[in-house]
Amino acid sequence: MSITTKTGDTGMTSLIGGKRISKASLRVSAYGDIDELSSNLGLAAAYATSACPELASELHNIQRDLFLLAADFASNSPDHFRIGAEHIEHLEALSQKLEAQIPPQRCFLIPGGCLAAAQLHVARTVCRRAERQAIALQNEETVSAKGLVYLNRLSDYLYLAARTANHRSGIEDIKA
Repeated sequence: MSITTKTGDTGMTSLIGGKRISKASLRVSAYGDIDELSSNLGLAAAYATSACPELASELHNIQRDLFLLAADFASNSPDHFRIGAEHIEHLEALSQKLEAQIPPQRCFLIPGGCLAAAQLHVARTVCRRAERQAIALQNEETVSAKGLVYLNRLSDYLYLAARTANHRSGIEDIKA
């Protein structure tokens, strides 16, 4: 099968179920932001591989979840939604584990530090944009409610992962 189908040449794409919509729609923007987020996580994982291999591994697992989430946003049928409570609970557990390993935060922080942390902060901001797009879509169409919660929890996790990457690299948080 060729990657080039030519079916999108007129600015339209297909959703799960076959419905054709504009590539400029909120739905396509929402799952496009999730795709961009996954790519950013791939780069963050590459940076984290040597200093934080378990963090890199978890980022790859989250990328797999993001494929499910993108599929959720490519469908407006709750029968096709794949992200569930177990995905959210997993992120919450990961966040609690990371938060227990780093010093408490006492002030606002400037994103940056080691390459992994800086890239995780970029991913966090893309995650927030994806969440905003998903909420805008929710105002017009059916979306996965658990997918919205997942994005919110994921941005928290990515913030903690960035702080963890810096901590494990011996880099102190940069105070605002």
